[in-house]
Amino acid sequence: MGGHQEQFVADADEARWSMARAIAARGGLTDPAWRAAFEDVPRHLFVPYFSVGGVRGYERLWGEDPDPVRRGRWLREVYADAPLATRIRDGELISSSSQPSLMALMLDELDVRDGHTVLEIGAGTGYNAALLSHRLGDRAVTTVDLDPEITESARRHLAAAGYRPTVITGDGARGCPARAPYDRIIATCTLPSVPWAWPAQCRDGARILAPFATGLISLRVRDTAHGRSAEGRFLPTPAYFVPLRGALPLPAELQPLAGLPRRVIDDELFRFLLTLTAGTLDPHEALSLWRRERRPQRERYGITVGPDRQWAWLDDPQGPYAWPLAGP
Repeated sequence: MGGHQEQFVADADEARWSMARAIAARGGLTDPAWRAAFEDVPRHLFVPYFSVGGVRGYERLWGEDPDPVRRGRWLREVYADAPLATRIRDGELISSSSQPSLMALMLDELDVRDGHTVLEIGAGTGYNAALLSHRLGDRAVTTVDLDPEITESARRHLAAAGYRPTVITGDGARGCPARAPYDRIIATCTLPSVPWAWPAQCRDGARILAPFATGLISLRVRDTAHGRSAEGRFLPTPAYFVPLRGALPLPAELQPLAGLPRRVIDDELFRFLLTLTAGTLDPHEALSLWRRERRPQRERYGITVGPDRQWAWLDDPQGPYAWPLAGP
C-alpha cells in the first residue's frame, strides 16, 4: 500500500510541475513567486472529484475510484490546462475550478506586492485562495462565497493542503467590510455590474480584477477631489466564468439576431460587444458601431465606476461611445 501511495505522490508532483512548465512556456507565470505557487500547491487536493460532459450527460471522476485507469484519468485531467466542473445542481453548473493558465494570467495581472491584502470573491474549490496564501501568507487573504456548502468544502481543501486563509460565507457583492481595507480584489465569477462595496472597501490605488461580459476588467481605485472612483480597461483575453450568485441577472444577449450575417453572429468580439451593451444597443446598432470602428479589440473598451453610476465605454470614458451599466 505504501508503494502505491509513494507512486501516486510522485505522479502528482510530476503532473503539477509539468503543468507549471507548460504555462510558463506559453508566456505565463512570469513572476517567480507565482510559478513557485503553481509548482507547490497540490490542485488535486482541491478537486477530489469533478464532472465531465458526455453523450449521456455528466460523468463523475474522482480520486478514490477503485479502478486505477479511471483514477489515472482523474489525475491527468486535474493537471491538464482546462476548467473542471466541480459542483452541478439540478443540471446547472454553480462552481468550477478555472483553467490554470487563465488563473495564472489573472494572478499576474493582479500585480500583488509583499504586504498586500487580497479579497477574493467566489471561493470555489479554495485552490485560488491557496495560491494567494502561498504568495502572500494566510493572514493576507480573505475569500467569500454565498453558498455554505462551497465555503465548507473550500475550508477542508485548504486545511488539507496546509493553508488557512479567512473563508467567509456571505454575499460577495457586499465584499467583507470587517476585513477591509484591501489592496487587491479578485473575482472568479462573471459580474452584471461592479458592486460599489468593492471600491469602497479598497485603499487608494488598489486594483480590482474581475470577469465581466466575456472578458476581464482591470480597475484602478482612485481618490480624487471629486470623490472615489474605479476605472480601467479590459484585458485582451476572453474569459468565461460562472455568474456571481445572488446578483442581478446578467443582461440577456440575447435579443433576436435574425438578419445579421452568420460570420458576424459567430464572431467572438462582436458577441462581447453585444453582451457588454445589452439593454442599451440593439444588435443592429451594435453591428453598425462594430463595423464603423473596424472590429474593436477588447482592450479598447473600459468601465468607470462611481458611487451613483457606472458605465462602459469605447476608447475614452468621456467619449461618444458610452453605455450605462445596471446598478449593483
